[in-house]
Amino acid sequence: MSAVVNVNGRIVGQEQAFVSVFDHGFLYGEGVYETLRTYAGRPFLFERHMRRLRNSASMLALPVPIADSDVEARFCDTLQAAGLRGGPGSEAYLRLMVTRGVGDLSYDPSSCPAPTVVVIARPQVDPPDEVYEQGVKVAIVSIVRNHPGSVNPLIKSNNLLNNAMGMQEAFRRSCFEGVMRNYRGVLAECTTSNLFAVAGGIALTPPLDAGLLPGITREFLFEIGAECGVPVQEAVLRDRDLLGADESFLTSTTRAIVPIVQVDGQRIGTGAPGPVTKALMEAFRLKVHQLTEKQTRD
Repeated sequence: MSAVVNVNGRIVGQEQAFVSVFDHGFLYGEGVYETLRTYAGRPFLFERHMRRLRNSASMLALPVPIADSDVEARFCDTLQAAGLRGGPGSEAYLRLMVTRGVGDLSYDPSSCPAPTVVVIARPQVDPPDEVYEQGVKVAIVSIVRNHPGSVNPLIKSNNLLNNAMGMQEAFRRSCFEGVMRNYRGVLAECTTSNLFAVAGGIALTPPLDAGLLPGITREFLFEIGAECGVPVQEAVLRDRDLLGADESFLTSTTRAIVPIVQVDGQRIGTGAPGPVTKALMEAFRLKVHQLTEKQTRD
C-alpha cells in the first residue's frame, strides 16, 4: 500500500521519505503522534486530535513548532499529492508525528535545535464487513500496561514497545486485539483501542486513572450515547466484568466501533453483536454523516 509522506514540509513518496538516524525520535522514542482518518476527504475530529497531540507533547516538554492551521494545510497538501480526496476507495489514513528532532547522542533536549514534523497519508482500509457483522475475538494478554509513573499512557508516545508486545501476544493467540491490565490488575485498554463492556444496558469503560490513553472515539462515544439514549459511563472493570458482560466492544479512530464476541475463548453474551453495541454503531455512523455534511456546507 503506497503512502505519500510530508517531512518538515517536503512531500515525497514513501521510498524517498527519510529522517536522520540522529533524530531523537529514532534514537530514544522521544516523540508523540496522532492517527486520524478522513470522511469525505476531511480529517475527522481534527481539533480534538490536535488538542491531545499538544497535551501529549507538553507532558514531554516537547515543543510543537507549527500552528494547528499549518498542520491542517500540510494534511491538505499531502492528501492532494496522494490523490486522496474522499469518496469510495479514496478516504485516507493520516499519521502525524512530532519528534524531538536531530541532536547529539545525549538525553539533553537542548542538543536538538528543531523538532521534526512528519505527516503520512495512505489509503484508509476499513476492516472487512464481517468484523462489524459477526464481531471479533480478543485475548487478555500478560503484558501489563505502562505504569503512569513510567511512560504515562496519557501520552500518545512514539514509544510503543509496551503496546507492540501486547499485540504480538494477541496475534500469537489468533486474536483481533489484546486487552491489557494495569499494574493493579484491573483492565485498562486494548493495545490499539479503548475497551467497553455492556451490563444492564449501560456501556462501561475504564476510567482514565486506570492508566489508558484518552481515546478520541472513546470521548466521542459519551456524546453519542447521550444523544441516542444509551448511557455511557466510566467504571473499574476486572476480568470477571468483561467475561460476564452482556456485550463488549472496542473503539478506535480507524475502526470506529468493533463488537467483541469472544474473550480468551469464552463467548460474551449471545456470541453475536448485541443491541447496545449495534445502537451505538448506528448512532456513530449517523453522527459522522451529519458532521461531514455540515463541514461540506461550511
